[in-house]
Amino acid sequence: MSCYDEEAPAPALIQQPQQQQHYLDCNILTYPYTPPYSCRNNPYTGRAISETATAQPNQIMPSSQTPLLARHDTSSLRSSNSSTSLSSLAQNHKSSSKQREIQRYVAFSSAIISCLCAGSITTYSLYGHLFQERLRYTQVQVNIVIIAAEMALYLPVSLLGYLCDRIGPAPLSLMSSVLFGIGYLLAAFTYRSGAKDVMGYTQERGWPLWVMVVAFVIIGLGTTCMYLSAVTTCAKNFGKGKYRGLALACPIAAFGLSGVWQSQLGSRVLYERRLDGKRGDVDVFKYFVFLAVALVAVGLLGTFLLKIVDEDELIDEAVDELERSGLLEDSEFFRRTAERNYGSIEDSCDDDATEARRILDAKAIEDEEARKKTWLLNEETRMFLKDRTMWYFAAGFFFVSGPGETFLTNLGTIIGTLYPPPSGTTAIPTSAATHVSIVAITSTVARIIFGTLTDVFAPASVGQHYGSISNSLSSLPTTPRRFTISRVAFLVLTGLLLSLGQVVLASGAVQNHAERFWLVSSLIGIGYGAIFSLTPLIITVVWGVENFGTNWGIVAMFPAFGATVWGLVYSHVYQWAAKHRPYSEEREEDILCYGKSCYAGSFWAMAVSVWIGCALWVWAWKGRGGWSKRGIAV
Repeated sequence: MSCYDEEAPAPALIQQPQQQQHYLDCNILTYPYTPPYSCRNNPYTGRAISETATAQPNQIMPSSQTPLLARHDTSSLRSSNSSTSLSSLAQNHKSSSKQREIQRYVAFSSAIISCLCAGSITTYSLYGHLFQERLRYTQVQVNIVIIAAEMALYLPVSLLGYLCDRIGPAPLSLMSSVLFGIGYLLAAFTYRSGAKDVMGYTQERGWPLWVMVVAFVIIGLGTTCMYLSAVTTCAKNFGKGKYRGLALACPIAAFGLSGVWQSQLGSRVLYERRLDGKRGDVDVFKYFVFLAVALVAVGLLGTFLLKIVDEDELIDEAVDELERSGLLEDSEFFRRTAERNYGSIEDSCDDDATEARRILDAKAIEDEEARKKTWLLNEETRMFLKDRTMWYFAAGFFFVSGPGETFLTNLGTIIGTLYPPPSGTTAIPTSAATHVSIVAITSTVARIIFGTLTDVFAPASVGQHYGSISNSLSSLPTTPRRFTISRVAFLVLTGLLLSLGQVVLASGAVQNHAERFWLVSSLIGIGYGAIFSLTPLIITVVWGVENFGTNWGIVAMFPAFGATVWGLVYSHVYQWAAKHRPYSEEREEDILCYGKSCYAGSFWAMAVSVWIGCALWVWAWKGRGGWSKRGIAV
């Protein structure tokens, strides 16, 4: 026996159409929708949508928020309560929107704090030369330590990005806290076990090299976790906004800025005192202990504050966009969802049964949302890997980023080659800490400036999937047509600036003129900082933000290989020049090198490498099957 009046006909469920239709969001409809539109659930997103239909006036169509059955007196009830319901909905929506905005900016602030501390490994040049002088490491061994850290920094990014996309940024922030604490404490005690003090004394046996390597591998993993959790949070929370370039540039710039305050703190506060009472080099043990404590605290803070706001909406919009682009036609998810029965009508007055069914329906919806998210991210990963332009783009990143990484990690030893040994280190009118700060400041400024310039001058990209109709339409001329500069043009420009710094160094213009070295540091800092800001930005424009952690992680693996190749090239050229030095005095057991021959050949080759990378970027943009040919407004 039905609980409802017999004369009230039960409306039939709307069947899934066999052809694609364009849908309008009608989740907010709580009253009958008059022709020519009606409401039903989008089979891909589960959201209520509208489509052309022939529904009768005052007939309730099934959706995620409207009942499946209607009574004959429904219209009279709605007319009496419609104003109250709409007012309540508007108030709740406003309150909910304000709360989400607060969460979004709290997460942004936490991401900035994380990035301001996460770049501690960029200060390696501050103490790398002390591994030579105090631990008696060779130049090759010094590079082995940092290369191992860079491999751990870049190679796992795709895996960690995959996890970040699926479980969120908070667990990665917690993981970074643990890894930083273990890594820096292990490095601190490894250094203390074998380092000479200012008096020249040392313990008989220090811990072996592999212990320091393990410590820096752990530090590299911690850096990746903290950096990726912060940047992914900003990319997803602001990736749809007008100023997404600036929103993404800020945490990346903060990452570069972390090297400034940490290197200055180490050289001006946590330093050793020489025998004459003057300030000496950084006290490596105290510096490592400080970093361990600080980064543990920042990682724990991010665990509670880093959140993705409205992630379900991002997933729904991405699925809708893929549907409009026609890329879902042959997918298993498309077929399974189209065949799914979205509800049934049972004649029952049992409140307990109704509540049980409601709970089951809620659980089913939750499971469907999780399955939808997993399917979408896996589908976007597959599309990303099949895109040939991605491989051209990533290869260019390999050729450009490797030389930049090598300069940063060997900055201290490069400065040490500018003057011959008789002059002594005190005669060099500059220091590694100064140029670590110069690189950090210039890279930070470049990231913010180029991120802002792309927001102002780059063409607008409406859609974010390379197959979307909206993205293609966004590349068509508008009236009036504003002046635009492609993001790829900015990227190539910064690559050329980086190569210019390498050419100046390789030419020998700064040899015996350390006061000119700021020019090299500034040019390389600008180029290096900007490419690490523009590269992830272009990824969000071409391939979207929903799978950003995975996509950026795949591309970010390539600098590890570049840094390894060029780090080994530089260290072997350095070692060869140390053994064939022209001066007669034999010091430091052929460990230290002095003169232009220590670095010139390496940096000429690095400049050529950067030019090759820029050519690959242009090919991905303008070449056969490139973004420009597809109509992607990049």
